[in-house]
Amino acid sequence: MRKTIASIAATAMGAAVLATGAAAKDGDVLVAGTCTGPSHAKLKLSEEDGGIEVEFEVDQNRNGVRWTVTLFRNGTQVARRVRVTHGPSGSFEARFVTANRPGVDGFVAKAARAGERCSARASFA
Repeated sequence: MRKTIASIAATAMGAAVLATGAAAKDGDVLVAGTCTGPSHAKLKLSEEDGGIEVEFEVDQNRNGVRWTVTLFRNGTQVARRVRVTHGPSGSFEARFVTANRPGVDGFVAKAARAGERCSARASFA
């Protein structure tokens, strides 16, 4: 029974990720994030020229809102940027490229604005 529930949860998670509409190539990692308010977040990891491309997107359906984005790799902060949502969808994307070190790299992306926080986590091997 436990395995069936886990399979259903994994299928539902996969459907939620696919519903985000991001185009993912074979080998990409695409996950839905969580937000404390009405916004939606997603994180995509992919290979780029021997490195890892990290794309974190937040959609809040409102233009002109300032967010602070922080990226962590294996628990260490590696970047911090400010992004502003823009039209037509009221979203922003923060893109980072890092070296692809041996082993598994765990990434956590966080975005914060007044009254709301979003985050997503994924690993890339």
